[in-house]
Amino acid sequence: MAEAVKKTATDSRAPRQNGGRRERDQVPAEPKQYEEVVINIDRVSRVVKGGRRFRFKALVVVGDGKNKVGVGVAKGADVQAAVAKATNVAKKQIVIIPISNETIPHDTEVRFAGAQVLLKPAALGTGIIAGGVVRSVIAVTGIHNLVSKSLGSTNKVNIAYATVEALKSLVPQSEWLNVPKKKVAKKAAEVETK
Repeated sequence: MAEAVKKTATDSRAPRQNGGRRERDQVPAEPKQYEEVVINIDRVSRVVKGGRRFRFKALVVVGDGKNKVGVGVAKGADVQAAVAKATNVAKKQIVIIPISNETIPHDTEVRFAGAQVLLKPAALGTGIIAGGVVRSVIAVTGIHNLVSKSLGSTNKVNIAYATVEALKSLVPQSEWLNVPKKKVAKKAAEVETK
């Protein structure tokens, strides 16, 4: 009799699909606004009375592939927590960069802490000529042609921040072409009012 009860209990269940796995409610994934790239993950420790406490430090760069980029560094108890925190920090520090013809409008050189980064515009079809961290930062922007050189320190965090500072220091081509005309117009207007 117990066997009959068991048999009816197993027969009443609907057959499972996907090899016995339950189907979960799958929400269609929304397209991400920013592309995230993890540049570096380090294991860091601090010495306490009982020994060492280990954590992870993540360096993440985010960009929209058009003209926005941000860099973030954060620590967490595990790698996923560190990456998630660093991504949030990077999204809060987004900067908008001017791009003209898939390259930057002019040369720029910036020093941040010990790292020094030189960025130069390049002709169409050149590609991104950069190494390591600079390439990772430039890859998430809309820049497709660029020549760069990393000078000084090889600290990845400082190089990433120096690259973002260099991109932030760029002036759009429309502004630096019209600067003299605006100054002349302002001076003329001041003379007329006096």
